[in-house]
Amino acid sequence: MSLQNKNVALLVHSCDRYELLYKAFEIFFSKNWDSAINCNCYFATEEKQVDIAGFKNIQSGKGEWADRLAFLLREKIKEPYIIYVQEDMWLNKKVNAAFFNKLFELTKNNNWQQVKLHSSGVYKTTATEIFIEGFNVAVIDNEVSDFLMSHQITLWNKDFLLKQLYKKEHPWRNERKATKRLRKLNPIIHHVDYFAENSYNEININNNPVLRSEYLTISVNGTLNSNANSYINEMLKSEDLSIKEYAKKLAFNLQNNMTHDGKPRPQKMDLYKRIKKWIRGR
Repeated sequence: MSLQNKNVALLVHSCDRYELLYKAFEIFFSKNWDSAINCNCYFATEEKQVDIAGFKNIQSGKGEWADRLAFLLREKIKEPYIIYVQEDMWLNKKVNAAFFNKLFELTKNNNWQQVKLHSSGVYKTTATEIFIEGFNVAVIDNEVSDFLMSHQITLWNKDFLLKQLYKKEHPWRNERKATKRLRKLNPIIHHVDYFAENSYNEININNNPVLRSEYLTISVNGTLNSNANSYINEMLKSEDLSIKEYAKKLAFNLQNNMTHDGKPRPQKMDLYKRIKKWIRGR
């Protein structure tokens, strides 16, 4: 895929263990994303070479989550702004190019560092006078909100995102520790209700917003959850036999609670906690 001279990169940050999810991500992204959105699209794997329609495939190499992401941002992506996405976030509603292109313009002109684009009850916000396509660009109350650092869909200043990535942090530790660091730093964090994450309602004071999109997170700790059912059912109706067979594979994994690669589930526990648990069990 040839890239154009743009200021924003949409980065899908994946791991090789989740290869099973790539095809459905591609199907529903292609169906709902608007190619008129002024950004370059990257699909990041560890070592696998994959062909995802509309994306340039880049590799991070093996390593811990934060180290892989930092390498991609420093060495593989030249754009100064990043829309961070993961491969288990599957779109199910159309995306509005006018909203995103105006958002990119405002972010650059106002030097915004982080704009959360997903609705969640963990955020408490204050309205501003800025609206994009009817969506208020609110400001998060850092003192009472949780997950100031989250891996849900967010527009980042790349340098600011890099500062939130400490070496050897796995994703769960990064969300916890970086939230504490951000609360202490107390930067201005913006929030827009653009994506209904898992059908969550708007939390800001909006003005009849235009074309609100939605995605469902279909994976928890390496296994599919019930959110995947609607996507599987849609793919089972496809006239493409390869898509039908793929959907059957997903359905089998879901019904049998299997991980995406058949291996043990990822461990969320920090290393020092594993050591303490091992010592107690001796």
